[in-house]
Formats: sequence, C-alpha cells, structure tokens
Amino acid sequence: MIVVSYDIHNDKIRTKFSRFLKKYGRRIQYSVFEIKNSTRIISIITREIDEKYSPAFTWADSILIIPISPADSWKVIRYGQPAMEEEEILFL
Repeated sequence: MIVVSYDIHNDKIRTKFSRFLKKYGRRIQYSVFEIKNSTRIISIITREIDEKYSPAFTWADSILIIPISPADSWKVIRYGQPAMEEEEILFL
C-alpha cells in the first residue's frame, strides 16, 4: 500500500491530479489517497507526476508518496469511515 498526500495550489491542476489518483486508489481524506500498490502502479504514478504535474509546480506545491510494506499494513489503525470500508461484508 502507498499513501499519496498532496498540496497543490492551482485548482485546475489539483482537480486533474485527484481524478488521476482516483483511477488507482481511494480517497481517505480531501488530499490523501490510499493506493493498493504494485511496482507497475508506482511507476505509472511517478512517471505521470514527473512528466505532467511536476513541471507546472510552484515552490508552494508538494506531493508525498509514502510506502507501507505489506508486513506493516496491519499496523495501520483506522477509525470512522475508513474503518468501516475495511470490513468485509458477506451477502447471502
């Protein structure tokens, strides 16, 4: 899993970036996404940032990509809506 957090001041770029991230993961807060990762997904995301978004950044913009290893993913503590989204539901 990776967590992607961003602070982009340009509304148009920020909106495009959030739509881009929605293709790969789910929003857990306004500017934070949780993405089930693979090497391929990470390379797609970083390539897109490098080629499309990074050239338009100002000194005030930032993106953080935080990897969480599978061995440590069980240590993530969730409360509220994120906790409910992790529960498995069985329909009979």
